This record gives sequence, structure tokens and C-alpha cells, in this order.
Amino acid sequence: MMIRKRWFFSLIGLLLAVTMLAACSMATEPSAEKEDLPAKAVEGGTLTIVRMSDAGNLDPHFISTINAASVVHQKVYEGLVRRDANMVIVPQLALSWRQVSDLVWEFKLRQGVFFHDGTPFDATAVKRTLDRVMDPKIASPRAAMFDKIKQIKIVDPYTVQFILERPFTPLLSILASHEGSMISPKAIEQYGRKLAEHPVGTGPFVFRSWEPGNQIVLDKNQQYWGDKPKIDHVIFRVVADDQKRIAMVENGEAHVAESVPVQEIDRLSASNRLHVYRSEALGTEFIGFNVAQEPLNDIRVRQAISSAIETGAIIKGVYNNVGTQANSPLGPKVFGYSASVQSYPYDLNKARELLAKAGYPNGFSIHMLTYDRNDRVMVAQVIRSQLKGIGIDAKMDVVSYADFVTTIEKTRTHQIFVSGWGNATGDADYNQYNLFHTMGGGAGNSFQYSNQELDRLLEAGRVESDPAKRLAIYAKAQELEMQDALLVPIRNLENLAVISIDIQGFSISPAGYLMLDQVSIQK
Repeated sequence: MMIRKRWFFSLIGLLLAVTMLAACSMATEPSAEKEDLPAKAVEGGTLTIVRMSDAGNLDPHFISTINAASVVHQKVYEGLVRRDANMVIVPQLALSWRQVSDLVWEFKLRQGVFFHDGTPFDATAVKRTLDRVMDPKIASPRAAMFDKIKQIKIVDPYTVQFILERPFTPLLSILASHEGSMISPKAIEQYGRKLAEHPVGTGPFVFRSWEPGNQIVLDKNQQYWGDKPKIDHVIFRVVADDQKRIAMVENGEAHVAESVPVQEIDRLSASNRLHVYRSEALGTEFIGFNVAQEPLNDIRVRQAISSAIETGAIIKGVYNNVGTQANSPLGPKVFGYSASVQSYPYDLNKARELLAKAGYPNGFSIHMLTYDRNDRVMVAQVIRSQLKGIGIDAKMDVVSYADFVTTIEKTRTHQIFVSGWGNATGDADYNQYNLFHTMGGGAGNSFQYSNQELDRLLEAGRVESDPAKRLAIYAKAQELEMQDALLVPIRNLENLAVISIDIQGFSISPAGYLMLDQVSIQK
């Protein structure tokens, strides 16, 4: 499903050509003095991006959503390493790295790089950044991502070592995500917990302003150490209404609209004024079960519900065939995904048989939780209708996103929940350990699931360095999760955006970050 750049540019060229021909045919008298020239991508200009909701937080150590991270990751902030377009980890602020031993990683840092406030980037900056995220007094929710690091050791001004308590293979994948952003030591001291309002990194864009609920503005970093952006400014505007965001791209008020309603895909794809951007994403959507709540503590009940849900109908009817059928808690582009894992097939007779064996021949009533996002509500409605077929009355509880998170992570009173997750690192550990491990999962383990065999597998996946052996470990973990019917995978996500035909070089990474370093605006 990944749209290739060659096809993308060809489509833009074709649309521009059609537009020019139409303009020429309408002219009553062609000018002999002036010949129309095709639009060209030029340096400069302001890129306007309209999105459904505000960032909420711009501090990498407190950002909890890709929506927020996408504003600053690879724009204001950079990491020691990054992932390229093929998801390969490559150098960024670190020129190179090596494993001195299982417990020691050494990074050689790029010289001549400065933070936006003039502070030099060096080993001291790396240590100060990571000491901050690991400091219990800071209480960063991202601290668990770095809890295997015992010490950051400065070898010389441009060499730093990470001393680990125990081997941790996913380290590079975390350093490549927004959690691994390098922050100005001066800004850390100056702003403290207010750093979210004053992000200071080394990236190609400099933070200018943030009007909460309205817009965030970034400016081109004229002193950037790498290839400078082609655009001068980026504006992230908050426009909650789906139709208004799309209309703003159609009429030229904006260049990019995020959170595209899937029902609009066909209509928008036929437009000659915009382009629908689609690419594979790392995340999945699912129906989850809180196994600590009755009657979901009985595996036969979970298996029955799993067998009664026809996910293909949801993908077609709700998502307009955007995304692909999911078979596992992991998406196909995540390292560790296994294509051989199978979910329970749709079988109403089997579902009724399982319910009867569990002591519910006539079904029961249960609560199904989701939040007030249109597609999630529609999914819940379809599930409710499907479960009626086996006598289950699923009462819908639709709440705000904040209340949804509070319920599944803190109060734990939920039963069935309709949700989804992304993956910022591209590594299975990011989701698997945080969501399914008994102790490591913490707030993220909304399934309230505990299994010693699974815990052992997830711990082994963190220390195993052989890629083939890690794949085998995570394949077994996914098989166990599906056998125990912890969730019903629905679909593997797609990144969607509507972009003006005047924009070139725009892309969205599989993790969901907007990539703007190659963007140019046609004039």
C-alpha cells in the first residue's frame, strides 16, 4: 500500500498538466507575448497543516501521543540515530556507534552542531538529556523506556558510553524515536517543567510560538548543521471539523489535512485539486478484553466473543477498506511481527457452543468502552450488533479520550474496550513488553493479563541480540496472546492525509511522524 514517490510525482505532474490545458482551452485569445510555464517547486514559503487536535505537550520526556510528537520530532528535536524511509536505523547526531560489550554501547558524536539557543551539542548534552528522563524527581512517563541504563559515561567531549544494567537489544530503536530526542542543557535548566512550552533542539526547524487550541508555528533553522529545509515556516493549525479541514486544502487555505474520514476517500481521490496520501503504518486497531473482570476471566467467553466478531465486515463497512486485515497484536512493518499467527475464525455456532460450556447459554449483558472518535464509535456499534447474534447485550459507553485513558490505565473498571495503538520505535518490544508483561506493563497492561510463560518470552526478546532468534521469540509470544484470546485484531493501520497538488516531498513515516525535510511548495 505504500505509494511510491515516482508514482506520486507523476500524478502531480499529470494533474498540473490537465489544469494547464483546461486553462488554455478557456482562453478566447492566446497571448503571443507570454507562454504559460509549468509550476515549479521553489525555496521558501509557509506550509500550513490542519489537524484535528492540539499537541497537548511538546516535551519529549512527557509526550504520550504520536500526534504531539509529530510536531517536534525530526523538526525541532533530533536523536543520536534515526530511521530512514526503509525503517533502517542510520546516524544522526551520532556519527557511529558500537557495542563494546553486552552492557556497554559507545557513540561517537557529530561535531559542530549547536542547539537553537546556541548551546553546543556534545557528550555533556547527551548525559544531561538522559539523566533528566531517568531522574525520579522529574517523574517522566517515558523513564521506563530507559530503565536499563545504569550510567551515561562521558569518555571525551564527543564520545559517550551507555552503561547498561543488563543487555537491552531495542536500545537503538528507542533512541531513534521521539523519546530519544536530545534537549539543550541550557533549556533544561532555564525552563524546567515548562520545557513543553519552550522546546529547544538541534533540528531543521526552530520553535517560534504555541497558541494552545489554535496553532503552533515553527521557523526554518538558518544555522542548521545538515541540509536546510526548503520551506521557511510551518504552521500546525487546530481545526476540529473534518469537512472544514478538507475544504481548507481544496480552497488553498491549507496544504495538508490530517485525520481524513475514510468515508471521504473515494470522493477525494477523484479531486483535481488535492491528493490523498496513503502509506503503511506500524499500528493496529483491536477489541480488547479485561481478563480480570467477570465473565471475561473465563477464556471460553473470550473465545466465544472472538468467534462472533466478523472483522472483515468492519474493515469494509466502517473503514472503507482502508488498512488491511490484522492477524496479530503487531503490524506487518514492526520487527517481530509473525504472519503465521492466527486469530479465531468467525464461527457463530462455535461461539454459541463455547458460551453454553461457560454457563451462559442465553448470553449476558456487558459494557463496551470506547472514546468519542467517529470511527471507533461506529466499530463499537457494529460489534454490538454482531454480539447480539450470540445473545450478548453489549452496552456502549462512549467517553472522552481523557476519561477512556483514565479508565483503562487507572481505575481498571472496563470490560470490553475498542482501541488501537501505534508503535514509535518499529520494534516489537515497544508494544509487547509495555502492554502484556505482568510487571513491565504497569499502566499499559489494560488487559490485566499475567502469564509467566509470556513474561519469560518478553524478557528474552529484550536481551537476545540475534535477529532470527528474536523473531522466533516474538512469534511464540503472539501465538500465546492470541490463543488466550486477549484481543480481537481488527486492522493494520494506514497513514492518511489530504495534501494540495502544490506540495512535493511530503511523507508520513510508518510510526506516524510527519516528515517535512523534503517538502517544497509549487509556485
